[in-house]
Amino acid sequence: MGLASQEAINQFKALMDQVDEPLKRTFKNVHQGYIVETLERFLKAREGNVTKAHKMLVDSLNWRLQNGIDEILAKPIIPTNFYRGVRDSQLIGVSGYTRDGLPVFAIGAGLSTFDKASIHYYVQSHIQINEYRDRVILPTATKKNGKYIGKCVKVLDMSGLKLSALNQIKLLTTISTVDDLNYPEKTITYYIVNVPYVFSACWKVVKPLLQERTKLKVQVLQGNGREELLKIMDYPSLPHFCRRSGSGSSSGSGSDTISDCYSLDHPFHQELYSYMKQLSGVNEPKEPAKQGSVHVEVPLGGDPENEEIHKTLESRIEEASKP
Repeated sequence: MGLASQEAINQFKALMDQVDEPLKRTFKNVHQGYIVETLERFLKAREGNVTKAHKMLVDSLNWRLQNGIDEILAKPIIPTNFYRGVRDSQLIGVSGYTRDGLPVFAIGAGLSTFDKASIHYYVQSHIQINEYRDRVILPTATKKNGKYIGKCVKVLDMSGLKLSALNQIKLLTTISTVDDLNYPEKTITYYIVNVPYVFSACWKVVKPLLQERTKLKVQVLQGNGREELLKIMDYPSLPHFCRRSGSGSSSGSGSDTISDCYSLDHPFHQELYSYMKQLSGVNEPKEPAKQGSVHVEVPLGGDPENEEIHKTLESRIEEASKP
């Protein structure tokens, strides 16, 4: 069980049994029937300290209540054409599953522009994917595999990465803070592929700042990572940018566009969007309309580790912009 001893789990569970009913209700959406495994995640995020883990979880549950996170899947971004713009500029999708049954999230870190909508839409979209993962994808994988599946792997494509992309530091900080405080320990491994020189330069600065448990999750693979990734997943589950013989870009070409899991036309996004529209009862309006974004308050007190990384990256941007 690692950091989460049975005694710590028991203490944590006893504390959670005492929270108010509204917190208990939203906690059900978090643990999906797997209370011990959820408590273990928060304990691991706080180095096994029950008091700190309890505060972290209660703060997260209050954040969910205050921002309507339990209802966020019933608030699709509309109309579809506008949402397509979000998807085209916030590159993320599910390409398949590992042989152990873990969903494989592909992320176009290098080519995401985040320039088709306000920051609130991107935060909303990110949280909706998190919630869909935790409430639909992972429970379905658990049932299919006959064992608990509570985490995923992520493959980050750095094709096209430029230092100018770090001008999105505010948005990236917001998203990482949301994840750090409310969705801890949901990723087993981060595979980084198609790395250009600029990433290598930043990684040399960032790596020494990371906690050991975080560094152990990051694997920088050679080229597009295809050979290494095929050790844990079958070819059809490879993200499209890992299927070429060389280290290609994230933009699919030819038959690869069919399997481009970033696209709104990909089955993952079609199923997600249909699910949200079904929950909301919203049909595509006859006249163009746009629903306002969901403004989610970003909790304070993010991981100091991440704050230090962002400061370092900002200073690197400043250095790179000097003549």
